[in-house]
Amino acid sequence: MHVLFVCTGNVCRSPTAERLAVAYAEELGITDLTAESAGTRAAVGRPMEPTAAQVLEGLGGDPSDFTARMLTADLAADADLVLTMTERQREKVLALAPEQLKKTFTLKEAARLAEASDAKTVADLASARPQHKSDGTPEDISDPIGKDEETFLNVGSEIAELLGVIARSIRV
Repeated sequence: MHVLFVCTGNVCRSPTAERLAVAYAEELGITDLTAESAGTRAAVGRPMEPTAAQVLEGLGGDPSDFTARMLTADLAADADLVLTMTERQREKVLALAPEQLKKTFTLKEAARLAEASDAKTVADLASARPQHKSDGTPEDISDPIGKDEETFLNVGSEIAELLGVIARSIRV
């Protein structure tokens, strides 16, 4: 399974998710998972934001050799699963790759659907959407850029928790 994580600048949330997904896959013995990330307004060529990189390391991920890049239609189309940090980013992915509707979720939405429906595949997640609708609260993970270290830690921990739910249940 190839997972694409999307945020805005591609220096905090999506690289954290990308690198944690790889670490979790290794820990769980999942050998067929690949992950990458991109930003809707990426700081192209930049490494991870230093505080985000520190938090990632503390959570068991490796920030080394990361380079931010821009979301493209090809990146979105090539993914088996696209996980965005906000609903607006999900909309941007679908504007570029509308055929990915059944494979594109916010990270919070995917974790909620996986738990509510006992989904095992990406197709199960898509099938669960009509039966397990959101309560209307935005399913967004807030952007920590420009905030204090505690905010970065809270955001990183939230991403880690949500990824844990997905990693334990979803396969291609």
